[in-house]
Amino acid sequence: MKFRMIHENYNVLDLDRSLEFYEKALGLKEKRRIEDEDGSFIIAYISNDSSDFELELTWLRDRKEPYDIGDEEFHLAFSTDDFDGAHRLHEEMGCICFENKEMGIYFIKDPDGYWLEIVPV
Repeated sequence: MKFRMIHENYNVLDLDRSLEFYEKALGLKEKRRIEDEDGSFIIAYISNDSSDFELELTWLRDRKEPYDIGDEEFHLAFSTDDFDGAHRLHEEMGCICFENKEMGIYFIKDPDGYWLEIVPV
């Protein structure tokens, strides 16, 4: 029996803002979406050509308050072949929330507060 990871879900308050962030910060683009007939939710799947893994962004119409994501002890990690260029971009975007220069990694925070780790290849 084999298992393959296919996606991770993050719930978001503003889907357009999140889609814009993920495209600019990580090059992830919407590949498909599911919309409920009554407009109560939208699920957007985003990814890039580097992997078939998808990030599922779920927007719920009736959700008005920010999500409680705890102490940011969980995260997705992304590797990049241009660590310095990525760091400059994320610095310009103002989304770097933690750096560990000793380990050679840093984290960015999305509009809903989810942490994303950036590591060199």
